[in-house]
Amino acid sequence: MTDLGKIDRTVFERTIAPRLGADRDDVALEPTHGVDFGVVDVDGRALVTATDPISILPPLGLERAARFALDLVLADVAVSGIAPSHLSICFTLPEELTDEQFATVWETIHTECVDLGVAVVTGHTARYTDPSYPWVGGATAMGVGDHDEIVRPDGAREGDRLLLTTGPAVESVGLLSTLFPEQLEVPDDVVADAQDRLEEVYCVRDALTAAAAGPVTAMHDVTEGGLAGALCEMADGAGVRFTIDREAVPMRPGVAEVCASLEIDPWAATSCGSLVIAVDPDGADDVVAALEDRGTVVAEVGRVESASGSTPRVSVDGEPLEHPGVDPSWDAYAELATE
Repeated sequence: MTDLGKIDRTVFERTIAPRLGADRDDVALEPTHGVDFGVVDVDGRALVTATDPISILPPLGLERAARFALDLVLADVAVSGIAPSHLSICFTLPEELTDEQFATVWETIHTECVDLGVAVVTGHTARYTDPSYPWVGGATAMGVGDHDEIVRPDGAREGDRLLLTTGPAVESVGLLSTLFPEQLEVPDDVVADAQDRLEEVYCVRDALTAAAAGPVTAMHDVTEGGLAGALCEMADGAGVRFTIDREAVPMRPGVAEVCASLEIDPWAATSCGSLVIAVDPDGADDVVAALEDRGTVVAEVGRVESASGSTPRVSVDGEPLEHPGVDPSWDAYAELATE
């Protein structure tokens, strides 16, 4: 098991996957490593559901922190192509969070849910002596749609074109540069550019836009393990090979410099707000156009090919790319927090 962050595939398959409670016929998609959501069949309709922790970082400002926390939860349903519609949320609040501060958090979540058409249907809110920031609860998002509308992260097919929105490490760099600006050994203008990346960590609307615009066959948000992890999980799950052009991958301002300063690989660092999207070649241009109309940075970064023998699942400029296993942003955060 990794020390920090999500458990790895080995622990998942050894400990969790064999023990999933009752075997029910209405479970259309059970927990699967690398797949962000589950699916339950309800009278022929698909209930897509996903659960995530609620993370609130007060130094970001409570409104921005709350919006970021909500997007993280809703994104795991949105990448299915089904719009999130219902939310169950639990808060285990630290004692120092005042009623007024919580009201700010809740008002932000309410406002964003209204804008996205999401209803809060149940929850739990309490203060306890042990909780501490940033982990202050958890939430389950749900969406309802047709089974044949669901986009899975393991659905890429030979011939598909691969798109990437935003780019690697935007979340890691945005957070670390905002939380620890004085500890970064980079010029002030680079710090400012890096902090601006926090405006790009939201992907719910991008995911729904992409799914509606063209024949998307697979989609995955770039969370723990970064771009490298997302590419490897998608290719491995689909049993195909991804060929990636490194020069085509967008790198947002401040990302390369901050990652170099912290000695972390930007391709391995979490990048909420970024999506890897596999699209049928006939519709890729439509998806790109729809995302660009939203003002989203998007680039075609590679192709899907057939996999054979010992061929690596992912290659970048002809060189094999491995899953990083551990996200370096965790150690970077821990080190900066103790300085």
